[in-house]
Amino acid sequence: MSKSMTQPMASANGQGQTLVTLDGRYHVLERIAAGGMGEVFRAHDAVLAREVAVKVLHRSLSSDQGFVERFRREARAAATLNHPNIVAVYDWGAVDGIYYMVMEYVRGRSVRELLNAGGRLAPAQAADILRQTLAALEHAHAKGIVHRDLKPENILITTDGVVKLTDLGLARAFADAKNTRAGAVTGTVQYLAPEQIRGEPADPRSDLYSLGIVAYELLTGELPYTGETPMAIAYKHLSDRVPKPSRSAPEVGTDLDGFVASATDPSRELRPESAAAMRVDLASFAGSLPRARSLGALVSDLPEVEQTVAAAGTAAATVTETIPRLQRAQRRRWRRWAAALVVVALVAGAAYGAWA
Repeated sequence: MSKSMTQPMASANGQGQTLVTLDGRYHVLERIAAGGMGEVFRAHDAVLAREVAVKVLHRSLSSDQGFVERFRREARAAATLNHPNIVAVYDWGAVDGIYYMVMEYVRGRSVRELLNAGGRLAPAQAADILRQTLAALEHAHAKGIVHRDLKPENILITTDGVVKLTDLGLARAFADAKNTRAGAVTGTVQYLAPEQIRGEPADPRSDLYSLGIVAYELLTGELPYTGETPMAIAYKHLSDRVPKPSRSAPEVGTDLDGFVASATDPSRELRPESAAAMRVDLASFAGSLPRARSLGALVSDLPEVEQTVAAAGTAAATVTETIPRLQRAQRRRWRRWAAALVVVALVAGAAYGAWA
């Protein structure tokens, strides 16, 4: 997603009341993020009395039957993941062909927001993010789920300093749908493993490569590869070796240099064999890194002004796009129910008249 799904934006109707209700249960309150797959809203689950995040898929995806089948399959798979470092998937459904997924609502910020606000992180802070993300990947990979689009936008941090990996499940369905329609490799090219760029199947080691690129960005505040076009960046993933982070950030030691180099080896066969192996390697030296402020403190100190400004620029889109689609679908459903009740009443009346 282009923004964290963790920080509420201004209410689309300005007052925070329910914009639309899904399946008589999820009261949608406000939009909090938008991206390539759809929009994310904060909502209230009336059955379990808790806040949730509802991701509503774009119309173009909802009308693709191949995608819908993959979405159903991946949503069910993602719902089996139960780990403190993974955003939980609670439910999914459809309203007149408009598909949505209900997820854990996380109070915090994305790693992208941390980087945008303060640049590179201290080595100990980066190591903490990497440690928790590796724990999430270890659990997902054990369940047969590969993320395929790991990047700072998909790594959230709560105000308590807990890392939460999101978009597990949807990434594969979205990539498959795009590949089927266009025959092109999808994903965020800055973080894609070489084998993904070549169009080969992704596996857990592809996620480890992406996390290695994220590690480089955490430690230096910049990406290892830039270019004027996605093709130029993709070519560098295929032909170059990721530089040592210490070249841009002298405080990064040889252990973290080696960690990044190992994760980003162009040959997946030469990368660590698993997220568990990477986590063991990280743990072998993370305790000796200079102490730094906690992740929770970093998140709590991020200014709220930028979020408010962003909300002002995006609220109008909510009113004119997803919410009206859901409201129209809801009205159609109500009309069908009303028509059905009229028919039942007429039939009952006729039957009563005949009996009388």
